[in-house]
Amino acid sequence: MRRRRPFRAVEAAAAVLLLALSAACGSRLPESDFEHGERAGPAPDGTPIRVGIITSATSPVGGDTFVGPSEGAKAWFDRLNARGGIDGRRVEVRECDDGGSGVGNNTCVHQLVDEDEVVALVATTALDYAGASRVSHARVPDIGGQPIGAAYDTYPHLYGIYGSLAPRDGTKGWNGKQYGGTEVYRYFKREHGARTAAVVSYNQAASAAYARLVERGLEAEGYEVVSEQVDFALPNFRAVAADLKEQGADLVFDAIDSHGNAQLCEAMDDAGVRVTAKVTNVQNWSSAVPDDYKDAPRCRNALWATGSSRNYEDTDQEAVREFRDATEGLETHSQWQLEGWAAAMWFTEAAESCAGSGAGVTRACLDAFMNRSEDYTADGLLVPVRFERLAGPPTTRRTCLSVARWQDGKGWVSQGDMDDTCFDVPQLPY
Repeated sequence: MRRRRPFRAVEAAAAVLLLALSAACGSRLPESDFEHGERAGPAPDGTPIRVGIITSATSPVGGDTFVGPSEGAKAWFDRLNARGGIDGRRVEVRECDDGGSGVGNNTCVHQLVDEDEVVALVATTALDYAGASRVSHARVPDIGGQPIGAAYDTYPHLYGIYGSLAPRDGTKGWNGKQYGGTEVYRYFKREHGARTAAVVSYNQAASAAYARLVERGLEAEGYEVVSEQVDFALPNFRAVAADLKEQGADLVFDAIDSHGNAQLCEAMDDAGVRVTAKVTNVQNWSSAVPDDYKDAPRCRNALWATGSSRNYEDTDQEAVREFRDATEGLETHSQWQLEGWAAAMWFTEAAESCAGSGAGVTRACLDAFMNRSEDYTADGLLVPVRFERLAGPPTTRRTCLSVARWQDGKGWVSQGDMDDTCFDVPQLPY
């Protein structure tokens, strides 16, 4: 049976929470500013192939939060250009920091799509992707972006790093709902015998909504669920930790931000809470753990991360080793960097297929390549990614996931192989 990847309800949720908590509002550029047809046609030999990267490099949630994918993508393009580029043409990267706001995002879209006339966007990581409809309207393929919001399950010509089966006809998911699987909860139940799980959230709408999604998934897998909610402005994590100890939770999931997670871990250590796993997501899967959790050594060593890409620490794999070699100079390493690298690989494969055609590397050719119903793995870095347009959501789906746990002195240690860690699980709306 062909391996399938999960819908990314769990994986993208921390970033969705950040979006709801912190995204800025603002007016949008008029539609007339985006009315144009295919401009990026065949180019003379040697002319650079221009791509755009939109990143919320500065944003209300911190300067380093969203830069990982762009760092990985740029590392790929630097190495690609050093090897001769694509059909003798170097890739020219145009970057734009949208500041984490809708206004800034629309400005970046206008600059890159209309003014710079990029042939594609790559590894988009935007806190508020307000310009997504404009990108789609301009028929610019957006390749390998992070699904922080619902854009990649809403619009055609947008191809998120985790794939999509939704119609993408301008309406989010199916009739306004996206779907996510229960594979993470199934994993801990099957592999570690977990039976009781706590879910920690803020008394804030987005946080509480995501917590309910996690709770529904846990309940579907037969867990006893312990709900813990703290005040967003003045969270009392000590009280939460005391209750976690009393309830005897095996697992702790959360719907809170990174700073809150660090505080929660400190409180858990102070209270002597021991759990099988403090489960986090791909966004926090990085080498910054020792600094972020420096005051919580027990909780730090109970951190587990799940995702849909191969652990950036697995240097026995050639594809991972190439990524690590190319990013050796970066201060930290992260799973989001590896996924940005994979996004740039994906663009390159599409561009190379177009380079030999009569039309050359154009937006239309790249879009046609991306729109095929074929699995993509980035040389084994990704669980197979696919884009289809199903009329209705699947009720169940076979999904595979990557799992790692943090160990001091070793870093993130893979737990089995993502190609074999697969489950047939229900798909729940959110």
